[in-house]
Amino acid sequence: MKTADFDFDLPPDRIAEHPVRPRDAARLLEVGSTLRDLPLRDLIVRDLPALLQPGDLMVVNDTRVIPARLDGRRGEVAVEITLHKRLGEREWATFSKPGKRLKPGDTIDIADGFSAEVIAKDGMEVRLRFSAGGAELMEALHRHGRMPLPPYIRRKADEGDNADYQTVFAAREGAVAAPTAGLHFTPELLAALDARGVRRVPVTLHVGAGTFLPVKVDDIADHKMHSEWGEISPETAAAVNETRKAGGRIVSVGTTALRILETAGQPDGTLVPFSGDTDIFITPGYRFRIVDLLWTNFHLPKSTLFMLVCAFAGYDRMRAAYQHAIDTNYRFFSYGDASLLHRTDPS
Repeated sequence: MKTADFDFDLPPDRIAEHPVRPRDAARLLEVGSTLRDLPLRDLIVRDLPALLQPGDLMVVNDTRVIPARLDGRRGEVAVEITLHKRLGEREWATFSKPGKRLKPGDTIDIADGFSAEVIAKDGMEVRLRFSAGGAELMEALHRHGRMPLPPYIRRKADEGDNADYQTVFAAREGAVAAPTAGLHFTPELLAALDARGVRRVPVTLHVGAGTFLPVKVDDIADHKMHSEWGEISPETAAAVNETRKAGGRIVSVGTTALRILETAGQPDGTLVPFSGDTDIFITPGYRFRIVDLLWTNFHLPKSTLFMLVCAFAGYDRMRAAYQHAIDTNYRFFSYGDASLLHRTDPS
């Protein structure tokens, strides 16, 4: 398929700059409802417990976003650094602007006693070695960094984003972008899901800034997917396998949780523990091994994530769902509304 097949017109005013409050008051579009006469249903997020069944298992991403955006200077030149992927104790792959003016050996001063050296460049990526490492580096990021809001949110991050751009599941530091499907959950919604008999287990996928990179090739088969580090514990793998064996459904909270689950999914439909990098690229025609329902936000035109949801719920169905969302003023992207997708297997 061509990248152009996944394009659509999105009015700029549909892009959410801030989340709704409370989080579970956001709108919810159910796509592929089991009710034959209602293939699309307009609901709100706090309706979710009624859409799931006792015995279903929700899988959430417990990654925690770090303050991954830094402002520095190379001499007289201002430099904006966005951490992308951890490469070592002191080293990170980054997207740094203006990248064309940076060269190996340059030093970027960020704060008194805190700097980074350019050690390599590879296309858009700039590899940096920081003057601090480990816990000291993380402490410096919390002191001098800011939340790395997505590029389609034009404003700078403020104090409110420190909480707004973090899910209630956040536990393991390492992401440089939020697993935004999890942003809709509140303690009250989780209590309602517990009362419904819906269990939940964690996986980890440290989301990288590469999730926002555009697809620049004409044929999607030529696209090289960014890699991200993830982990599935033996306990989570066992819970997924037990749920599937008992006839329960696996509900992935977000495309990030889905990607790590499908990475470790076996041909027989079982899940194995996993730890390492994944660059899985899911497009129409993919046969899902683990996930039955997908809870996710609305994604960018021509993005790998829109390709993924088309693979999951059907190309024509998702084109129609997105047009419905645009026509009825749903809010798009990270701080936007939610959708619950029922899987449609390719014929």
